[in-house]
Amino acid sequence: MMKSKMEDLKKLPGIDKLLNLPEIKEFINLYQLDIVKHVIRNTIDQIRREVLKSKEIPSLSKIVLRIDKGLKQFNQKSLKSVINATGVVVHTNLGRAPFSDYIINEAAEILKGYSNLEFDLEKGERGSRNTHLYKILTFLTGAEDVLVVNNNAAALMLILRTFAKEKEVIVSRGELIEIGGSFRLPDIMAASDCKMVEVGTTNKTRAKDYEDHITANTALLLKAHQSNYKIQGFTQEASLPELVSLGKQHKVPVVYDMGSGLLRKTSIEVFKNEPDVKQTLATGIDLVCFSGDKLLGGAQAGIIAGKKELVAILKKEPMVRALRVGKTTLALMEAAMSYYLDDKELVVKNMLFSMMIKKPVELKDKAEKLQKIFSDQQIPSVVVDSKGQCGGGALPGEEIDSYAVRIDQAFETNKQKSMFSEKLYAALMKHESPVVAILRKGDVYFDVLTIPENQYPKLVTTVKDIYFDIS
Repeated sequence: MMKSKMEDLKKLPGIDKLLNLPEIKEFINLYQLDIVKHVIRNTIDQIRREVLKSKEIPSLSKIVLRIDKGLKQFNQKSLKSVINATGVVVHTNLGRAPFSDYIINEAAEILKGYSNLEFDLEKGERGSRNTHLYKILTFLTGAEDVLVVNNNAAALMLILRTFAKEKEVIVSRGELIEIGGSFRLPDIMAASDCKMVEVGTTNKTRAKDYEDHITANTALLLKAHQSNYKIQGFTQEASLPELVSLGKQHKVPVVYDMGSGLLRKTSIEVFKNEPDVKQTLATGIDLVCFSGDKLLGGAQAGIIAGKKELVAILKKEPMVRALRVGKTTLALMEAAMSYYLDDKELVVKNMLFSMMIKKPVELKDKAEKLQKIFSDQQIPSVVVDSKGQCGGGALPGEEIDSYAVRIDQAFETNKQKSMFSEKLYAALMKHESPVVAILRKGDVYFDVLTIPENQYPKLVTTVKDIYFDIS
């Protein structure tokens, strides 16, 4: 069998033969020779693997078509603008918090030329990038000092390695969280070279459970916000004030991994029960860490806020240089946080908050506008009730009343309808202007909560490009 496959592989055309084909020579006129060679090698390698898995060798014309397709894909950027029609506002897989034009334009003024990233303009000498967000972050959160690194997992690892390397960290069993990509708190702690001491049970942990396990080797008391799940029913957890009191009594720092990172209370109803950084720090806790691209509505970053003497120790750690953020993150974050100074500005200029504040009547109006555009293009659709989510590991179980537009093509059987919807759903994601919609029970939906109206023309064009081909 293997000998037969090896004989088949010898029939594959060599690179030199392919390069001399008229069609390939045309490709060389359009692309660089090195790119054409690279794509040819990849295509032949892929076909070789397919043949070894019992597939037949394609004809020469089909090989050329695959090379053509490979070249077109190579010339396209991998990172694309995507229309989010899922109703999930902070969509982890679609870049989390979206940026408004206000944030982009403000950051662009800094990024398009040189900046004082590490230059003190008053003293005319080398400065520190850690100073740029200090003023606004300490004002908004009430923290004594802050440090910004490249994400919240990095922030937590830095804290653990700095204060608890080869020592014990006490954490509740009910807070051993897993975040996106199967990244688990126990794994972060193990990678930070500290010993995790689990206390309490999954549903009940008291302050006394922490106290009973404090030893001479205890370095930190750790609390983690259950930001992407809920434990309901017969439950209890140690409160922050209880842990702060316990930490002071035993001279053990208390750290809170907030994750979602709501900076302060706002007028938005859905956030009313979400812990915020300012109130958390007001409990007297030693350190808090949280994400910059979730409920803060900024760029990917991990922010550490808290006691000055502890943050000062963190800033001196050699690992900080490996975890530091660049000018792009700093510019975007400073723009995003400046809107927190005024609630009216926040809900207009921060896309996260402008979406979350929308009332059902406004969303219904948005849905009806989108449905009319579909109708104008002879694409049958209907406005239906929908439920959006905050997403991004925040506000688990909380739903946002919304509306969606459902493609309403009629079919003789449910099987035909389901097959059509699956084709449409998949093709929308593969389009040159991708759309990620909702596929539910044999129907395709577009939840308007997460679709800005200025994206409607592109959305409808994408659907139209596909719809009539597969109808």
